[in-house]
Amino acid sequence: MRLFDTARRGVFDLDTESVVTMYSCGITPYDSAHLGHAFVYLAFDVVQRRLRDAGFETRCVRNVTDVDDDLLRKARSLNVNYLDLSAREMAKFDRDMQLINLLPVYSEPRATGAIPEILTLVDQLFEAGSAYEVDGWVYFEASTFPRLGQVSHADRSTMLALAAEHGGNPTDPRKRDGLDFVLWQPSLEDEPSWDSRWGAGRPGWHIECSALAMRDLGATLDIHGGGRDLAYPHHDCEAAQSETATGQPFVKTWMHVGLVGLDGTKMSKSLGNLKFVAELAEESEPAAVRLALLSQHYRSDWEWRGELLAQSQSRLATWRSSLLSGRSSSILDEVRAALDEDVNTPEALAMVDAAAYGGFNIGPAAALLGITL
Repeated sequence: MRLFDTARRGVFDLDTESVVTMYSCGITPYDSAHLGHAFVYLAFDVVQRRLRDAGFETRCVRNVTDVDDDLLRKARSLNVNYLDLSAREMAKFDRDMQLINLLPVYSEPRATGAIPEILTLVDQLFEAGSAYEVDGWVYFEASTFPRLGQVSHADRSTMLALAAEHGGNPTDPRKRDGLDFVLWQPSLEDEPSWDSRWGAGRPGWHIECSALAMRDLGATLDIHGGGRDLAYPHHDCEAAQSETATGQPFVKTWMHVGLVGLDGTKMSKSLGNLKFVAELAEESEPAAVRLALLSQHYRSDWEWRGELLAQSQSRLATWRSSLLSGRSSSILDEVRAALDEDVNTPEALAMVDAAAYGGFNIGPAAALLGITL
């Protein structure tokens, strides 16, 4: 299998042993997961299915960021406990992922379940001379990692702008540099907190994923990624702190998925321009929703259009009609080849279409794509 690596900016053979370790950044469960989230996790699902089909074992970890500024802010506004809000939204998320037939993940760890590992990692960064503390706030000192930006390839001005956009507060007067990022922070009175040698507080955003990924999968991951908008700051900061602590490469292949838009703008909880798997599954059927997502290449930015669902439902009907034929073909190997070349699902679907119209049995190829006919 060949995948596009964001850091190397090209398509390369997947470098792995018999067990493929994968980490996909999960949701912050303060609101319902939308179609953009589903598109990310579907891409990782297709990679897993093809690797397993080829004889590999896959271990895909998808975290839950269950302590975070957005989650705590939303819980405060609703006057509910942040863990209750998280549990409610995760139940919705699990239902939606089951609807589109995602494989179960190897583990789904929560940030709140890794506080000891997070504190140990921060200690390692202090020992490496890359962390400092001011008034109970602990920061990673970006200047100690000259390769910051190795994943996104963003320049300094872009990184500063993106840090501000994602709540990184580059003008924080406690910071030595605007690119320094939070490892640990004091909690407000109504926020959860854990004891540390820097005072009671809670972890920063980036440190959670490094600690969880390395705890569950090891120091170096075969594949790591998420939505394209996470390349900076999240993944660049993960790489910086992880490689500083271990002295080893953090990720072999960075896999980033395109953004899904609606009404001319990226789907966003803050904007409210969202489509959800559950509502689309009521309009048609879950398999049609999965097919609609598979019709877009995972690295593409694209716009959701209602006709995609109707087209996918029609495609399903054609595929099902081909099951009446017992004629075999090479379609399964052709679909495998398409997936092996940077997960080209649009090409794979076109191949299955042609075989279905030709009266061939496309059941095994559909199953490889996660479609039950």
